[in-house]
Amino acid sequence: MPTDPSPRNPGRRRVVVVSGGTDGMGRALALARAERGDSVVVLGSNPDKGRRLRAEAERVGAAGRIDFIQVDLSGVAATRAAVERIAERHRVVDALALFANRHATRRTVTAEGLERTFALYYLSRVLLGDGLAPLLRRSADPVIVNVSGTGTVQGRVHLDDLQLERRYSTVAAQLQAGRANDLLGVAFAARPDNPIRYVLYHPGFTRSGDLSPLPAPVRVLLRVAARVAARPVADAIAPVHGFIDHPPEAPLTAIDRGRPVPLTLKTLDPGDARRLAEATEALLHARCPG
Repeated sequence: MPTDPSPRNPGRRRVVVVSGGTDGMGRALALARAERGDSVVVLGSNPDKGRRLRAEAERVGAAGRIDFIQVDLSGVAATRAAVERIAERHRVVDALALFANRHATRRTVTAEGLERTFALYYLSRVLLGDGLAPLLRRSADPVIVNVSGTGTVQGRVHLDDLQLERRYSTVAAQLQAGRANDLLGVAFAARPDNPIRYVLYHPGFTRSGDLSPLPAPVRVLLRVAARVAARPVADAIAPVHGFIDHPPEAPLTAIDRGRPVPLTLKTLDPGDARRLAEATEALLHARCPG
């Protein structure tokens, strides 16, 4: 039966959807929200990790508060189907926290013909935000938190080559999707009569995430660097709790490692946001109509 949390109660239990919620920061946020009494919907591709997450929720006294939906978020149809499943179970969603991302050392293409990093790190966030917007609008204080790399100015969106067919590298793919998420926040927040607050959040280098896709030497170097310089996961997600509990007043907020990012930054240009939104719509219509 769909849930409908009581509105306008600051201590109320929320419905929180977390993409990429079986690893790293997403997992930590999901468990913490469940411990607080929220109903948490976790989207992830690995069923074993989903089972372990639910078992951990039981161990910390939050049994039954995490609903795991197995989905490969690099798939457009699969992501749309996950949105439908959420809508079947919940009338209201209060917060959407977007973490799903994975580094790819070589260019791979999904069954729908999309470059996988772009599909997972950017397109899934477009689809989840758009698809869950009707449920978010029913919340008293709805918010989307897009955890990416806002404030970073390196990289750009290649409108002439969104699928990086001519210039793929792991770094180029990550930077393009990161800048696309910046523009996604700008475009979403500019929608008329939109009560949903949008937060772009860059946590900085954090002891988080699944390093398994990376070569062994890179994994070793990152683990060594993390012990020296990375933030603990609990510190990195603390601001996300604040955004969920007390969404900002402004339609769009950008935070880079605790510092506000001026919305005049070149990576947050409204014109670029409109152009990317149009290109994204055209891409989805051409490759994955529905």
